[in-house]
Amino acid sequence: MILEHFPCKLIPDDIRKRLKLKSGSRFVVVGKDDVIILKTIVAPSMAEFDGLVAEAGRQAKKAGLTRTDVSDAITRVRREK
Repeated sequence: MILEHFPCKLIPDDIRKRLKLKSGSRFVVVGKDDVIILKTIVAPSMAEFDGLVAEAGRQAKKAGLTRTDVSDAITRVRREK
C-alpha cells in the first residue's frame, strides 16, 4: 500500500509525524480478527542488499540448489499466475 493524500486522513497527523510517514511512503497492511497492523517498508541500502544476495547464495549452495533449480522454480511460479 502507498500512503497518498486523501480528502479524509486515514492516519492521524501526530502518528504520521512520529513515524516520519510522507506521501508515497510504502507499507504492508496485515489484518487478523479486529486488528490491523501497518508496517512501513524501507528498501535496504546497496551494501545491505549485497549482503542479502551473498547470504541467499550461501544458503542455496548449502541446500544443494543449482541455477537450473532456481530457473525452473521461477518458470513454474510464473506459469501459475
